[in-house]
Amino acid sequence: MNTILHTTRLLLVRHGETAENAAQIMQGQTQGALNDNGIRQARQLAQSLALEPIDAFISSDLRRAVDTCRLLAEPHGKDFVTTPLLRERDWGSFTGRFIPSLQGEPWPDDIETLEQLKQRADRFLSLIRKDYCGLTVVAVGHGIINKAIQSVWLNKPMNEIQKMTNTEVRTLYL
Repeated sequence: MNTILHTTRLLLVRHGETAENAAQIMQGQTQGALNDNGIRQARQLAQSLALEPIDAFISSDLRRAVDTCRLLAEPHGKDFVTTPLLRERDWGSFTGRFIPSLQGEPWPDDIETLEQLKQRADRFLSLIRKDYCGLTVVAVGHGIINKAIQSVWLNKPMNEIQKMTNTEVRTLYL
């Protein structure tokens, strides 16, 4: 059997820039909205992916990812589905805070643990392998959940996965 025919190509995308990204505010699982730069970034990525054969589009259910995914799916004339599995890490009481001011602060107990995050990433990968076998899928998520997905798939610690920039694409072959 030719395994190439059954390989799933996952294009993991980080959403476009938001006002909170630009201001270094911890967004976590808040909705967020693309700023003008984020819309431009998503449109540029949509243009660069327009001729790629893409079978399916999946997004986090948070607005900043949904808006990015909508722009990416548009040139393909495709709908997309959303899943909470692709939501950003829940930063608990750190949500809404200025990121540089958090350095050295003790972590509160209400932050989603790395173990919980990686379990969610593993459930997402299982969903892709089960429901999208052999297809090319664009999945729009967030910085930390995308790191967790790569960490689980590559079996590497999170700190060995390089941070993704807004609308960066990483390809995983499952």
